[in-house]
Amino acid sequence: MTQPILRVDGLDAFYGQLQALRGVSFEVAPGEALAVIGANGAGKTTLFQVVAGLHRAARGEVLLDGEPIRGLPAHRVVRRGVALVPEGRRIFPSLSVEENLRVAEDRHRAGPRRWTRERVYALFPDLRAAAGRRGTQLSGGQQQMLAIGRALLCEPRLLLFDEVSLGLSPLVVRELYRALESIRGEGVTLVFVEQDVTRSLAFSDHVVCLQRGTVRLAGRSQSRSLDEVRRAYFG
Repeated sequence: MTQPILRVDGLDAFYGQLQALRGVSFEVAPGEALAVIGANGAGKTTLFQVVAGLHRAARGEVLLDGEPIRGLPAHRVVRRGVALVPEGRRIFPSLSVEENLRVAEDRHRAGPRRWTRERVYALFPDLRAAAGRRGTQLSGGQQQMLAIGRALLCEPRLLLFDEVSLGLSPLVVRELYRALESIRGEGVTLVFVEQDVTRSLAFSDHVVCLQRGTVRLAGRSQSRSLDEVRRAYFG
């Protein structure tokens, strides 16, 4: 059996007295795509923040290639090969597209590179055309492309993507998923949040459905009916 690139086991997380995650467990094999779905407040963003080192869990394990990373600061998690495309994109609004990408590239110069600014521009031609524009001058789709490109320049083996299509047009969403397919073809493992349940099942190998911080459904995407997922999603 292939060792999972990511294993989450019995994860509990809190905000003060409010428990956001309750015993969350799942694993992802290298090169796979895992969809994490659930209603607002289900714990999806908290889960990603714990894995990325941005929120401290109270209990449980997060293993990357069998090595514990729970509790490591975010910059060390990135160096281990985990990159996060956060909800809201969080690009530097006063910097240009080129400058946003240079910041990420300059921070991760050590060792051989698979991803460069030129490869990001090839993946997203719209960014090349907008290279001199500031973040505030970009459309929502261009900002999302820039956030993905910035994450790729961190040389991830595991890419966490919180809210792929939120607020974007269908045309832009199709372009983003074509890019994700290309990224996955490079051997990058994808764990992503997507509100479109049908698209989640179609793109992913496995699905995890969270409800109030608890895993209500988990398994192979193609073996799950849409009605079954909806019942887990809405309760």
